Amino acid sequence: MDGSTDMSRPFKYDPAATAAFARLREKVGDTVLHDTAAPVKAVVIGGGTGAPVSIRTLLTLEADVSAVVAMADDGGSTGILREEAGVLPPGDIRKCLAAMAANDGDPLTRAFKCRFSFARNHTLGNLMLSALEDATGSLPEAIAICGRLLGSRGHVFPSTLEHVRLCAETYDGVRISGQAAACKSRTALRRVWLESNEPIHAYGPALDAIREADLIVLGPGSLFTSIIPNLLVPGVTDAIRASCGVTLFVCSLADMQGETWGLSALEHYESLERHGMGGLIDYMLIHSPGALRPSASGSRADAPALEHSVERFRMKRDEGAMPVIRPVRADYADACAIQDRGTVVLVRNVVDPLRPTWHNPEALRDAFRSVIRLSRARGIR
Repeated sequence: MDGSTDMSRPFKYDPAATAAFARLREKVGDTVLHDTAAPVKAVVIGGGTGAPVSIRTLLTLEADVSAVVAMADDGGSTGILREEAGVLPPGDIRKCLAAMAANDGDPLTRAFKCRFSFARNHTLGNLMLSALEDATGSLPEAIAICGRLLGSRGHVFPSTLEHVRLCAETYDGVRISGQAAACKSRTALRRVWLESNEPIHAYGPALDAIREADLIVLGPGSLFTSIIPNLLVPGVTDAIRASCGVTLFVCSLADMQGETWGLSALEHYESLERHGMGGLIDYMLIHSPGALRPSASGSRADAPALEHSVERFRMKRDEGAMPVIRPVRADYADACAIQDRGTVVLVRNVVDPLRPTWHNPEALRDAFRSVIRLSRARGIR
């Protein structure tokens, strides 16, 4: 089941690529990285619906998977629980735990993902995590209990245990408070930061997992509201720098919200640089239906200039409904500019033909295999 968001149904499930992963399992069977002496230690940094895709893909490679999850979500069921129960945000933790479940079709796993339209659209998993946090006094303990119930095949770590609020500034200088508001901005975000009533500290086991990783995967997912909030927690980028592994950024396929409206693949990369990742991205995966080729003259000047009027980043209110899909622009000049900064660019057709805003698990798996093999060939773990 791929899930349903039909509000008329009392019990429904968040969208997921379950059917795509079932097809992938049928195709690859027990095929793993035969050239790898030991399971790859992989850490996925992100949140939302993107991080679970990377988690489930890495599990098909029999990787030892952990997830470091942003704690800035304040929308929907999670926002209600944060506001009214005073708990840490459970939503992205729940999605990653469900992705790591031993049996996706198990009744308990399905119930954990179940969303109740008649009860303020809460999910059972969110309620369980919040109730267990209250009962134990510890979100990590609540995560561990749910992980055991689901037969989790990995570990999920919050990036911080402080109550944080995501703030943002758009390209036209507007300041926004709150993750839910920021992701729906009408103008692309230029920078984000965390605010808290108390000093923000990273969760120690999350830093340990990052430092010990062979492969660190950023995304896919919302750049400013799922990926970067983790990097803003003090100590996280230092842990990435201290790791002996490699870092892969999986660039988004398309814009469906305002936060990255009009940003090219290069501008996604530069946004990560502005938020502490300069010199830390070893590989970047970019989607393209075919190979990127230079312009007829071979000059980078033929590519659209990256310094534009802010109008390029603003969604027009008078244009009616927002387009369903707006692909992230990627061209040869972008790829060259990124590689000039020391990052290897992988250009692949990674879109799911049935869901064009989702990555195809099979193509993503092949890309992960390529990165792991390239890094071993270069002598990195």
